[in-house]
Amino acid sequence: MAPKRPRPRDLVVRWPEVASEDVAAEVARRIALSLADAMGTRSLRQVSELAGVDHTTIADVLRGNRWCDIATIARLEAGLGVPLWPAGFAGGNGLVGAAGQSA
Repeated sequence: MAPKRPRPRDLVVRWPEVASEDVAAEVARRIALSLADAMGTRSLRQVSELAGVDHTTIADVLRGNRWCDIATIARLEAGLGVPLWPAGFAGGNGLVGAAGQSA
């Protein structure tokens, strides 16, 4: 049996306040922050209805308890009408801004 992959929050010193040195965990952290911002005052269940994603999945993504898959990100982006994936991902170099500067 393959070893269980750690949760995103397990790869961050203090979820979601502190950036992670692990690039995948950092993307997950930034998605969670963007999702929380996009939700505004809406409840988990309201966002669930808008996006067609179970409210427990949304809660787990926000808490860093689950890796967010592409289908979930796509549904959340469509339902909320905002991009959640961090812009400017450059292979092997981590996250970079639009002008190529480290984020």
